[in-house]
Amino acid sequence: MKLDILAIGAHPDDVEMSASGTLAAAVAAGKKVGIVDLTRGELGTRGTPAIRAQEAEAACRVLSLSSRENLGLADGFFRNDREHQLPIIAAIRRYQPDVVLCNAIHDRHPDHGRGSQLVSESCFLAGLRMIETLDHDGQPQAPWRPKHVYHYIQDRQIPADFVVDISAHWGKKWESIQAYQTQFFNPNSTEPATYLSSEEFGKFMEARAREFGHLIGVEFGEGFTRERTLGVRQVTDFI
Repeated sequence: MKLDILAIGAHPDDVEMSASGTLAAAVAAGKKVGIVDLTRGELGTRGTPAIRAQEAEAACRVLSLSSRENLGLADGFFRNDREHQLPIIAAIRRYQPDVVLCNAIHDRHPDHGRGSQLVSESCFLAGLRMIETLDHDGQPQAPWRPKHVYHYIQDRQIPADFVVDISAHWGKKWESIQAYQTQFFNPNSTEPATYLSSEEFGKFMEARAREFGHLIGVEFGEGFTRERTLGVRQVTDFI
């Protein structure tokens, strides 16, 4: 299945928190969109990997994604090396995305920055024909390199190179976040409190989206950084 946009996150819920409005906007525009989660989030304080998988599927339905899969890398312990690059290269070749969205270049959680570099380098390596990978049927995959790799902004503030207007899709974004009932604010939960589970963190996520929106004169936005200079055909293409 060829995708227009593939969003990759170190943990289930990374993409929802930082880029799901952008995905919802793309789906509404008729694009094929998918998510690949690198790990099952098994080191998380709340919930279980099995529950997180169910929550990820629920979020997938909310966003009307064309595909979602989990590569099962070790939460907290994956590295940017050949062993971990190969399954990502195979996923990129499987979905042949034009655009890849991946973790923030640096962030509070060390998996985010490490995942960012791992995915970015894997996108380049996926275009080299001398690297051999197989599809799910055991057949050799053709090389594929995405046209663009962008990094969504997560917990730590990073100046955005561009902002996507998600005002019409804020409801979908919030619904996809709330699909992770074990991870975020739930007054009925008996699980230990975490950085993400407070009511204040939910307010922060809304405030961040409003802040990005404010930068471009809309209600809600999502910010991204880029790896190379962006170009437009007409100066009027800017909003």
